Amino acid sequence: MALKITELCVNCDVCEPVCPNKAISMGPEIYEIAPARCTECVGHYDVPQCIEVCPVECIFVDPEHTETQDELLHKYAVLTQPEKSA
Repeated sequence: MALKITELCVNCDVCEPVCPNKAISMGPEIYEIAPARCTECVGHYDVPQCIEVCPVECIFVDPEHTETQDELLHKYAVLTQPEKSA
């Protein structure tokens, strides 16, 4: 499952730098998480780092982007594979 930042976000800037997949970026009003890049830190950490550092507890599982542990591991493998040189 991908995570989602809710409207409770205070734009404190602590979640973006801790995301190992660069899935978090500033949206029009608050930070947003790109579901295609979010692995809930599977493959990197035991717990999602954005949730760990969020001071207002505004990051939750996004019910619109559910994935199994195996799917998250596959996404992690794809995101971390080295790029092929031309």
